[in-house]
Amino acid sequence: MAKISAFLVPMDPKRLKPLVKASRLRFGRFEARGVTAILFGVAAIVVAGGASAALRAGATMLPETLRESRELWLAVRGRPRQLTATP
Repeated sequence: MAKISAFLVPMDPKRLKPLVKASRLRFGRFEARGVTAILFGVAAIVVAGGASAALRAGATMLPETLRESRELWLAVRGRPRQLTATP
């Protein structure tokens, strides 16, 4: 006889109620409770996984990107650069 996965067995709502009731998420002034907190938590994990995959895919370009972003920041900030004259 094959084992049935826990995900395939219908959950009893009485068992889920304490889990949903205890779920609470606070971030600064933002607060979520219950199912909303669970959904935000899952979404945060998915976003973190996507960001990690994007960093892994662009790891070879990261040093050049950081260098260019620094140059862009200096240009936008408006600080005049010192020019050197070449003889």
